[in-house]
Amino acid sequence: MTHSSLLAATIAGLLLCGCSGHVVTAASVKADKDRKPAPDFMLKDAEGKPARLSDYRGKVVLLDFWETTCVPCKVEIPWFVELQRKLRDRGFETLGVAMDEAGWESVKPFAAKMGINYRLVIGNEQLAQSYGGVDALPTTFLIDRAGRIAAVHVGLTGKQEFESGIEELLQE
Repeated sequence: MTHSSLLAATIAGLLLCGCSGHVVTAASVKADKDRKPAPDFMLKDAEGKPARLSDYRGKVVLLDFWETTCVPCKVEIPWFVELQRKLRDRGFETLGVAMDEAGWESVKPFAAKMGINYRLVIGNEQLAQSYGGVDALPTTFLIDRAGRIAAVHVGLTGKQEFESGIEELLQE
């Protein structure tokens, strides 16, 4: 969604809600009743420790499927680094799922170069399929505190759209 269409949607929402005090829902975040549970998984992180999505229950999670050779991924990662730094103390976590065939051999040096400050795991086809088939990178899921998928972003998404969705979920 472009900035102007998001602005138009926000204005339309304000006109519909009037001054009733209702929070305008960001266009990217699904209504509570439309959210489905995010599939749990267990993969090893860069230190060889098990990482489970269920470990993050009670937090808002940005689950990012990406690859080191993906140009749009390289655009989004610095935003996720900033969001992790800025919002971690408010119950937010970023979890990166690298889909590189070379695994940690390519991911560890890339992560160091990019200054990634959030947990990474190496994904696989089974995990991608459990999330409905991740056919394009980046594909990013916003997961609410109850472990449900609140938004899905396929391809390069604007920083403001991520921030708006995360902020809305943090306030729930």
